[in-house]
Order: sequence, then structure tokens, then C-alpha cells
Amino acid sequence: MARTAVIAGVGPGLGESLARKFAAEGCRVALFARTADFVEELAADLPDPGEGLAVPTDLRDVEEIREGFATVREAFGPVDVLVNHASAASWKGLMDLSIEEFENAWEVGGRGAFVCSKEAVGDMVTSDGGTVIFTGATSAVRSLGGTIGFTAAKFAARGMAMDIAQEFGPDGVHVAHVVIDGQIDNPGTRERNPDRSADTFLDPDEMAETYWHLVEQDDVGTQPFEVHITNGPQNTEFL
Repeated sequence: MARTAVIAGVGPGLGESLARKFAAEGCRVALFARTADFVEELAADLPDPGEGLAVPTDLRDVEEIREGFATVREAFGPVDVLVNHASAASWKGLMDLSIEEFENAWEVGGRGAFVCSKEAVGDMVTSDGGTVIFTGATSAVRSLGGTIGFTAAKFAARGMAMDIAQEFGPDGVHVAHVVIDGQIDNPGTRERNPDRSADTFLDPDEMAETYWHLVEQDDVGTQPFEVHITNGPQNTEFL
């Protein structure tokens, strides 16, 4: 039976690669993002045998998230897989970051992930379980200094992942946290780093394989909680 997957926070790069990989594996994939045009085009272009559904959603808005999940259930049924992939850039330190910027980072990466998880896990515990994956970063496990909003949101998401794993693991919900230790290859990172060689970026298609491997382990007794993705010692710029 095909899985229903929600990817919360889809853009060029890893989000797109996750959507394509999950669809290629037969999932019905719902794409949450604020940019309607991008997710609509991607949903229409997903590979068989999967299906795509564009769900324009502002992950800072609790009601929009709830409405988005209602749309998914109406189209595809209960959710089996959730990837909490969204984050808000906040590259300032304590004295330079405004309260509004701090709250924006938390609303997306913290509260947004909480509401998405609540919706998805509610489906999973009344069916055959499922998988929740949080996209983390180096900042989720080690502060870098000068990125307090991003770091606080990523620490919060990792803590939520741990708590959900402990609470709902016995109910068949596999929760995993992926630490991304490097910059993902996409048009934006290439444009911002024109002098860097290709092998210093993380390949989003290869990363999507790792995410799918976590999904495939949702019915085994011993499951990984945390996976660390990097591209080796040549990588010198971390997030």
C-alpha cells in the first residue's frame, strides 16, 4: 500500500530531491511551502509511480498548517511519513537580532514543526505507525556563535524529535533527526559561493537516499534516531 508523505518546507535542493525520491518509491507526496508556483510545478513533475499534491502553506501559521493536513487527508488519506524540513535563516548574534527575527525563526523551525508533528503523529498512532524525520543542522548539536535565532530553533527541533521518539516509539512511530553538516548544493548556494568546487557541497539526491532509508526502517525493532550527513574533511563551511 502506498505511503502518504508530507514534506513540510519544499524548495530547490534537498526538499525537491526528497519529493522526487519519495514519489519514485511509490509515495503520494504532499508538498508544503509558501511559494505556490514552485510546489505546483514540482507536484506535476514528480516521477511515477508516486503522486504529487501542492499545498501552499505558511508554516508560521497554525491554522494554515491544520488546513493543509486536512487537504492531504481528503486527497490521500492519513499521513504515514512527515519530514519537518523548514527553517528560517537567522544569521545574526544576540545584540543584532531583533525579537521579530528571533520569533520568525522559532515560528518556522520550532512551532511549525510542533504543529506538523502533532497532526501527523495523530494519524500514525491510529493506524500502523509511521515515520517522522526532522532536518537538523550542525547548529542543532553545537552552537557556532552569532546565529542565535537559527541555533535556538534547531536545538528546539532536536529536543522535540527526542521527546516524540520516546513517547511514541512504542506505538510504532519511528522518529529520526538528520544533522546536516555542510552546505547543500542548490542554485542559491552555488550563486553565493561561485569560487567553491562542486565536491564541497552536499549532493541533495544522495541525501534523499538516506532519508528514504530511514523511512524503510519504520517496521524494524532497532531504529536509528540520529544520522549525521557530511561530505568529509574538504567541507569547511558548516551550518
